[in-house]
Amino acid sequence: MTAVLEIEGLTKAFTLHHLGNRIGAFSDITFSVDAGEFVLLKGANGAGKSTLLRTLYRSYLPQAGQVRFQSAHGEIDLARAAEVDIAHLRRTEIGFVTQFLTARPRVSAEAIVAEPLRLSGVAPERALEQAREALELFGVKPDLWQAYPTTFSGGEQQKVNLARALILPQKLLLLDEPTASLDAKARAALVTRLAELKSGGAAMIGVFHHPGDVEHLIDRIVDLTPDHFVEKDHTDVAV
Repeated sequence: MTAVLEIEGLTKAFTLHHLGNRIGAFSDITFSVDAGEFVLLKGANGAGKSTLLRTLYRSYLPQAGQVRFQSAHGEIDLARAAEVDIAHLRRTEIGFVTQFLTARPRVSAEAIVAEPLRLSGVAPERALEQAREALELFGVKPDLWQAYPTTFSGGEQQKVNLARALILPQKLLLLDEPTASLDAKARAALVTRLAELKSGGAAMIGVFHHPGDVEHLIDRIVDLTPDHFVEKDHTDVAV
């Protein structure tokens, strides 16, 4: 099977200019992810799990290495691609799911969730219908659908964020602790949606606050603990 993503020799460090030194996040990371495969990242605090996801999404630039992504337009190295190409891939093929929502003022929850569908060409009314279904799945009450998420609690904002991030199937999903602060019902809804996307062929790399929730979805575990980088089948490693 052709890998959706091949990471080779990826290295990231941060320069602290005011201190005149550099802090390493991770070094020489190499692994791949196939279609329909779920890779869990684990490691001690500070091992670089979230930083790796942000580097793959190209929020950060790496110091070295390649990130070869098999896009609909051919192979592209995400570590070196032009910003315009990265922006296009984020809209069409690469999703980033985080626990945080940056809500725009005076935009309703249902409009925020429907936006990815509308941008992909779905008719506005149909996009709203699907957005409401997604909000209901994650347990957002109907009387909040037309309200502004800027007024919501952190937990409710996170549900809106997940509904938006997962409403449109993507080729690659990067999951940065999406279950943090979620109640049990919302976590179950998230796992159900991830299982649907996985069965549809989405490749996933994730960091989870409650890894037991997704244990049955995990195919491999990559441990990023410094001096302990290792890749193993899920059957060989306890989460």
